[in-house]
Amino acid sequence: MDAIIICVPTPLNEYHEPDLSFITNTSHSIAPHLRAGQLVVLESTTYPGTTEEVMVPILEKENRHGLKAARGQTVGGDEFLVAFSPEREDPGNTSVARRDIPKVVGGLNPPASEAARALYGSIFNRTVPVSTPAAAEMTKLLENIYRCVNIALVNELKMLCLRMGIDIWEVIDAASTKPFGFHPFYPGPGLGGHCIPVDPFYLSWKAKEWDFRTRFIELAGEININMPYHVLASVGSALNSQKKSLNGSRVLVLGVAYKKDIDDLRESPSLTIIELLQKEGAIVSYHDPYFPAIGRGRKYDLQMKCASLDELGNYDCVLIVTDHSDYDYRRIVREAKLVVDSRNATRGIDSPKIVRC
Repeated sequence: MDAIIICVPTPLNEYHEPDLSFITNTSHSIAPHLRAGQLVVLESTTYPGTTEEVMVPILEKENRHGLKAARGQTVGGDEFLVAFSPEREDPGNTSVARRDIPKVVGGLNPPASEAARALYGSIFNRTVPVSTPAAAEMTKLLENIYRCVNIALVNELKMLCLRMGIDIWEVIDAASTKPFGFHPFYPGPGLGGHCIPVDPFYLSWKAKEWDFRTRFIELAGEININMPYHVLASVGSALNSQKKSLNGSRVLVLGVAYKKDIDDLRESPSLTIIELLQKEGAIVSYHDPYFPAIGRGRKYDLQMKCASLDELGNYDCVLIVTDHSDYDYRRIVREAKLVVDSRNATRGIDSPKIVRC
């Protein structure tokens, strides 16, 4: 192979600290087979410095030919090339072709950058070079932390608007008419996917090495982490208004994917919400057209099968967590006893059965 691209998970451990085991294990596997002139590119989202401080030392120490990563202006006969190029994906987004997403590339030296640009330039219409792997790593974190912070802002405003009797979705729509200085973000039951819920903690952890605390970012993460608990409280309150207890109530969770119209469970707030409901004694079922069953993952062990939508009226509460396009929300409201909507999926439907949270 002339090029090796490493694209493996970078999750958090139970203490919300970076788990780089997939990167290190992959580096250990690659190292014995390295040859001079090969290009190794890391794509996994991680903190600035991972490529140079974690991956490169393993590759240099464990290859069989005494090869070193090229760091000068040229490449020697006993050197290999290293770069970082962050993955940029938006699952479910069909409006932008993958080839039209600019590819950021940061090489350990200029030849590595040029090699990486040549590689990705055969796929993407544009490559964006930056000075170092660390700059490319930070670029990815900035992109995702930008979203995390703004989602936290709108989640906090949503909770305030609920108390004030204001429709946050109406407010967002009105603000979106401003042709400059505003980009809409939308509230929800919590963050999901591999990047946005995870990346802020990678940077916060690394920042401590520099005696720096990223308070703004940490606060955003705290707000987003607490959103499933807000949904839990909303379900309990909605049931209470009907003189029912959460303990013993039958609850159907609609949607377990972290985002509408995709088949991805990673870090999905639905899984946390299901576990929270079960701990409170609720009898929980779920439906999701993309998941006939839920088994065991790194952070959950639910062992559940997808329920039918034919008996919506048998549940004390139907909780909308993921607003898949396949759902007939008017039918759901019509047949359910109570609907708690965390995604504004029932917007435009007027019914006393609906509680929006």
